[in-house]
Amino acid sequence: MDVRPYRVEEDGEATYRLRRLAFGGPRTPDPEWLRANDSWIGLVAGERGSHAGFLRIWRYGQFYGGRSVPMGGIASVAVDPSMRGRGVAGALLVACLERMRAEGLVLSALYPAAVPLYRRYGWEQAGVFQSVDLATTTLPRHRGGTIRAGVKEDAGAILAAYTRVASQVDGALDRGSPAFDPAAVLDEDIVTVVPGADGVTGYLVAQRAAERLVVEDLVADDVPSAMALLDAVASWAGQLDSVRLRVLDPVVHATLLALPYHLHVSTQPWMVRVVDLVPAVAARGWPAAAALRPLAVDVEVTDEHAPWQQGRYRIVCEDGQVRAEPGGSGAVRLTVRGLSAWYAGAATAATLRRAGLLDGDLGDAAALDALTGAPRLSIMADAF
Repeated sequence: MDVRPYRVEEDGEATYRLRRLAFGGPRTPDPEWLRANDSWIGLVAGERGSHAGFLRIWRYGQFYGGRSVPMGGIASVAVDPSMRGRGVAGALLVACLERMRAEGLVLSALYPAAVPLYRRYGWEQAGVFQSVDLATTTLPRHRGGTIRAGVKEDAGAILAAYTRVASQVDGALDRGSPAFDPAAVLDEDIVTVVPGADGVTGYLVAQRAAERLVVEDLVADDVPSAMALLDAVASWAGQLDSVRLRVLDPVVHATLLALPYHLHVSTQPWMVRVVDLVPAVAARGWPAAAALRPLAVDVEVTDEHAPWQQGRYRIVCEDGQVRAEPGGSGAVRLTVRGLSAWYAGAATAATLRRAGLLDGDLGDAAALDALTGAPRLSIMADAF
């Protein structure tokens, strides 16, 4: 099975068909699909010019430890129905690992339609995309605060407000990365901002759906800004009974609101994979490192699909910095799934051992938990 780069003129309509068969959608391609786009990379699988499968890699950044890590977001993985079961998806995933490494995308994330497939190639569950459904009658009213409609000149300030919060949420996407257009936010149904002395201190982005208000972003620097935006959402009471709030900052619904215990939460898991260990460790932030004594943990990584990172490494923490360097005794043995879950802080060493993803000296492995603060729930507020 050959895998080659996507070319708009040759592959646009055929790969759109594959995606439509896999995920649904109109028969006529979106014009954006047939246009060259630097925000993503496409790969096509087939033999003698056929179109057996397709995937795209979004050029993203993902925040961990306060820093944006170059990340390839895998999406639109589609295989022709007549070619399923012949290794097409696997060939695409192996090729995409090589391409991401070449592009400097040291991490990868995806929303899995087929969990066993992605685990087979090294991805592991690390976080969630969550929405909460709230009755408009439970929201605060008349808390004051100045708000106004967003205008195109606010695009930069809205991005800055998002980044201030998202950079402190492990797993959140960096919307300053090439795959995002900061001005596109102004195309949404409702854009409301809280003006501040130097930009905006909060903003709200929402869509008016048939049955409810769908809040895609509610981001605020402080309590007064958050309450002013929640008051704007509450003003829909009488017109709509409920609002769906996409979660970026759990503080908004979990701390600021007095909600009933039977709150409905919709959760969609996502998976992560380390593509290139040494630069991935260098790119990530490690806030706990400043408070830790110097330590070194010897690990051995098993990764048959990314052989460039298979082998022994020493994870070193000293002078508030963390690095991975080749060598060491391999006292802690990690599958690539275990490595990826550790990197995201999604599980402790003890949990990974029970899951069969880690073996060896648990005393040494426990030091890895101190670096990430595991277990931590990572949150992504963007679907792709």
